[in-house]
Amino acid sequence: MKVLVATEKPFAAVAVDSIRKVIEDAGYELELLEKYPSREELLAAVADADALIVRSDKADAEVIAAAKKLKVIVRAGAGYDNIDLAAATAAGICVENTPGQNSNAVAELVFGMAVMAARNMYDGTSGSELKEKKIGIHAFGQVGRNVARIAKGFGMEVCALDPFCPDESMKAAGVNPVHSVNELYSENSIVSIHIPATAETKGSIGYDLITSLPKGGILINTARKEVIDEEGLKKALEDRQDIRYLSDIKPDNAAELSSLFGSRVFFTPKKMGAQTSEANINAGIAAARQVVAFLKDGVDKYRVNK
Repeated sequence: MKVLVATEKPFAAVAVDSIRKVIEDAGYELELLEKYPSREELLAAVADADALIVRSDKADAEVIAAAKKLKVIVRAGAGYDNIDLAAATAAGICVENTPGQNSNAVAELVFGMAVMAARNMYDGTSGSELKEKKIGIHAFGQVGRNVARIAKGFGMEVCALDPFCPDESMKAAGVNPVHSVNELYSENSIVSIHIPATAETKGSIGYDLITSLPKGGILINTARKEVIDEEGLKKALEDRQDIRYLSDIKPDNAAELSSLFGSRVFFTPKKMGAQTSEANINAGIAAARQVVAFLKDGVDKYRVNK
């Protein structure tokens, strides 16, 4: 059986070596497709693959249709909106993610941004401290839990909103549960977004929520750009000159926002929350192990298309 690792942004060399060892020790063939310049190369490579490992690469209906032998796709990372779940399900393909492997990396980036914003982007003026400030975590999954852990180390007061997480689990982690999005935004000087991009969440964070932030509010987005109503964000920044927005996903109107609001907004050059050597290695190895477990024994613990 052939396992294809298709990555426009390749894994680190040490991660590739570990992935190869996991796959080949299991008796399977590994094919690498890295920095591929055209979609046609991906379509050709996937044609005889039994398993596919991707990062942010698009595994859409066209790719799935070209992969006649494909049994499993594993996204090395938590998010999986780059994979057409409906097409995969219709084709009888199991889709999995690797939750938790890059969650600390993303959480640390949140605090890199939080400190930078609190210190006025290091512009030489007097900033503020995070100690005893209130942070609200919008979704309490793996990343959210790591954000909470780090926030407590800063001496912050932490609360979270997640209808899928029991209050008892949050309280056990020293986090105060809240039960409405309006409460989360209006009661916390910093809000960190970790919700996925779904039909329900796309464009859900807009003018009303953003302007409900307390004075000096900081909104940090390391989730997906689609959850932000970009016109609403622009208007909120216009009407509330004390609010700042930082993200590792450039919005479509990034150039306009930067021109209008200067250092009150910040965007990394590309999505890089998970871009650490540790996360890169962990996610790649986890993906390889999950592929082997599925092909050998049908294990689908991390299946996302039920």
